[in-house]
Amino acid sequence: MISINNVSVAFGSFTLLDNINFHISDGDKIGLVGKNGAGKSTLMKLITGEQQPTSGAVQMPSGVRIGYLPQIMEHHNGHTVMEEVLQVFDYIHEMEREQERITTQLGERTDYESEAYAALIARLNELSDTLGLESGESPRAQAEKVLFGLGFKADELDRKTETFSQGWNMRIELAKILLSRPDVLLLDEPTNHLDIESIEWFEDYLKAYRGSLLLVSHDRKFLDNVTKRTVEILLGHINDYKVPYSQYVTLREERIAQQKAAYENQQRMIEKTEDFINRFRYKPTKSNQVQSRIKALEKLERIEIDETDNSTLTLKFPPAQRSGDVVFKGTDLTVGYPQKVVFSHAGIEIKRGEKVALIGRNGEGKTTLMRVLMGELEPMEGEARLGHNVNIGYYAQNQEEVLDPSLTVFDTLEGIAVGDIRTKLRDILGAFLFKGEDIDKKVSVLSGGERARLGMARLMLESHNVLALDEPTNHMDIRSKDVLKQALLSFDGTLIVVSHDRDFLDGLVDKLYEFRDGKVKEHLGSVADFLRKRKLESLQELERHLKEIPLAPVDREKKDDRKQEFQARKAVSREERKIRNRVSFLEKEIARCETRLAEIEGILAAPGKEDDILDLTAEYLNLKRNMDAYTEEWATLSEQLD
Repeated sequence: MISINNVSVAFGSFTLLDNINFHISDGDKIGLVGKNGAGKSTLMKLITGEQQPTSGAVQMPSGVRIGYLPQIMEHHNGHTVMEEVLQVFDYIHEMEREQERITTQLGERTDYESEAYAALIARLNELSDTLGLESGESPRAQAEKVLFGLGFKADELDRKTETFSQGWNMRIELAKILLSRPDVLLLDEPTNHLDIESIEWFEDYLKAYRGSLLLVSHDRKFLDNVTKRTVEILLGHINDYKVPYSQYVTLREERIAQQKAAYENQQRMIEKTEDFINRFRYKPTKSNQVQSRIKALEKLERIEIDETDNSTLTLKFPPAQRSGDVVFKGTDLTVGYPQKVVFSHAGIEIKRGEKVALIGRNGEGKTTLMRVLMGELEPMEGEARLGHNVNIGYYAQNQEEVLDPSLTVFDTLEGIAVGDIRTKLRDILGAFLFKGEDIDKKVSVLSGGERARLGMARLMLESHNVLALDEPTNHMDIRSKDVLKQALLSFDGTLIVVSHDRDFLDGLVDKLYEFRDGKVKEHLGSVADFLRKRKLESLQELERHLKEIPLAPVDREKKDDRKQEFQARKAVSREERKIRNRVSFLEKEIARCETRLAEIEGILAAPGKEDDILDLTAEYLNLKRNMDAYTEEWATLSEQLD
């Protein structure tokens, strides 16, 4: 479907991508991996046409629809969430208007035998078929399904988009992309602003998605669950593995080990051959053998070991001084702002040495509790008390606001370093991958990953016995996250972390506080234990499920209960008949599409002089899109009937 052919991207003397080649086929689900700055986002921009290669070309058939979610995007104001998302379906209204125009024309015309009249009839049939496909579920119902899955609540759909944070506006843009049903999805770090509940829903959506997917993510578990192929960008080159991420890591290690073994064996053979040549070069009786071996060496294809980028963080937190047994205690805690109570009547207790995660939907109070911990926000009611000798090191989520953009990387640390540590600043920055000229960069030009590393370096300049980390892995690549996780496992103090990264949290924390619907609930165990207890793939689904099954008041008579039960069964029966009729229609349409697709494939395999290849290809793509949509809807409805 999409071919990247001999593509190179250079900036002056620096080559970011060097003559890379690979192909994205129909239905491929690819994880695009590599260190921060390797060129992953650049490759996506090349595919969308936002950026042009220095050499080479990106080729794809005309008519391919691409849905692209960049890391940073423009958001649209002036509409409610629902109004903004429903714009995706404007094409339906346009088709309905065109259908009305054609119907009016047909009623007024009398040239029934003309080609123009026949063309209008054909277009009307095409519009009717397409609109018939769209009639299964209303645009609003489709929009609600996706928005609820991405974490929005019903009462938020009529709020203006400008009243939401950047992260929530990213979800709105993601919803629009998903609802447009593109042939290819290009997603650049889509989980950065999603919470655990939304990620679970999004995983299921992408598993069922029938188009092609190119995904950049630093969430190992998300990659493993969604992708089946891994394309690695390493030092400007491409390595393509037909397996998910975890298997790619294993295969890559095995491949490098095999290359090293083969290289070493070849080097020993070359050394022995050269030794023979040098010993017998001038001996007449060995001249034929010497010449033969010289020619063999000249023809020998030398084995090379793939270059590897072994640079990684060196991270170890300073030893923690002993604090009191209770690090933080919140009693009957109500916290919020003048315009809104975020959570109320919470009981929270964190003891020395515990590693605790704060999880839940964005906006439910995780960062707000961090502000209470840091003394930046006073509770409205209740008591928030730090324990004896508690020294908190705080990593804020918004590093771009915490760090001074006018300072250099070196100045950022020098401004807070005291004592002997000032003589080791270059070594500390080197451990965080700031080397050479990097330390003189202004903070304003740093990438998200570089700012995350710089913020973590600041945190380590002083010894803390409590680490409060708010989304520390956002923008960190997988290797850096692994190093951070190991450092936190070795940290002998107390850890309080806000994160939506399940792989990062699993095995790191042993207690969770869930922020949900204005309440805070304690859960003992790991993130995996917590999600298993839910028995549903998404916490958001649980919330909707409960809303959809209202409980009858306890004082109703049994007669009323039986009447309600009968009416409910009757409604279900009507809905079931409606679904079965729709399934029957979809099966016929799928069969029709399959027949025509087979016909077109036969023509394209041996086209005649009168066959219009472009029209046939366009028809083929349109049919395939329709059939994919039919099949996706058929699968969803069939599950409801099981």
